[in-house]
Amino acid sequence: MEVLTAYPGLHAVVGHRLNHWLWDKKWYWLARFLSHLIRWLTGIEIHPGAKIGRRFFIDHGMGVVVGETSVIGDDCTLYQGVTLGGTSWEKVKRHPTLGNNVVVGAGAKVLGPINIGDGARVGSNSVVVKDVPAGATVIGIPGHTVKPRVAEAHLKRAQMAKRIGFDAYGLTRQMSDPVAHAVDCILDHLHVTDERLTFILEKLAQSGVDVGELEIPEIDLEHLGDDAAGDASRAGTIPAAEKNS
Repeated sequence: MEVLTAYPGLHAVVGHRLNHWLWDKKWYWLARFLSHLIRWLTGIEIHPGAKIGRRFFIDHGMGVVVGETSVIGDDCTLYQGVTLGGTSWEKVKRHPTLGNNVVVGAGAKVLGPINIGDGARVGSNSVVVKDVPAGATVIGIPGHTVKPRVAEAHLKRAQMAKRIGFDAYGLTRQMSDPVAHAVDCILDHLHVTDERLTFILEKLAQSGVDVGELEIPEIDLEHLGDDAAGDASRAGTIPAAEKNS
C-alpha cells in the first residue's frame, strides 16, 4: 500500500507507460497534457516520446527530467535531480541512450545523443557529455572515467588496515575521491614499509643477530576515545566541571 500511494517514482513511470502509448498513437497533445499533470503531481518530468525499458526505478524523484529522444534500457535507476537532456532544438536524436543496469546518481546531467554502456555508473552531480563504456564509473565536471581498483592492491590495503586497526572508508566499494585516494596511498606505503622491515629482520636473523619477537599491538577501538579523554584530563585541558559531568 505504501509503494502504491507514496512513491512518486512509481506514479511517474506508470503514467509514462500510458503517455508513451498515446504518443505512439499520435495523440500528441493529450500525451503532453497528461505528462504535464504527472510532473505537477510528482515533480518528475518524462517526455511521452522517451523510450523506457522494464523495471525502471526512480528513487526520490524530485527534479528528474527525461527528454523526448531518450532511450533507457532495462533495470536502470535514476536518483533525484537527474537530467537526461538534449543539446539541440533540431528534431533528431538529441538525448542520451542508457544501456541496461545503468545507475545515474543524484544531480547528474547526461547531455546529448551519447551512449552510456551496460552496467555503467554516473556519479552524483557529474556532467557527462561523452560516451561511457560498459561497466565504467564516471565522475566530475566534465565527467571522466575512474580507473577500477586493482584487486591485489585492494586486498593488500584491506590487510594493512586490519592490522593497524583502521577501517578506512577508502577501502569500500564507493566511488573514488581525493581523500580515499590519499588513504589508499598511505596504506600502500605502510604495506611496502612492512615488507621491507620483514626482509631486513630476516637477513639480520640469518646473520646471527638476535632481533627478538616483536608484534604490532592491537588497538582497542572501543575505548580509544576514553583513553584520549583521560590523557587530556590528566594534562589539565578539560575543566573540572566538564570532567564531573
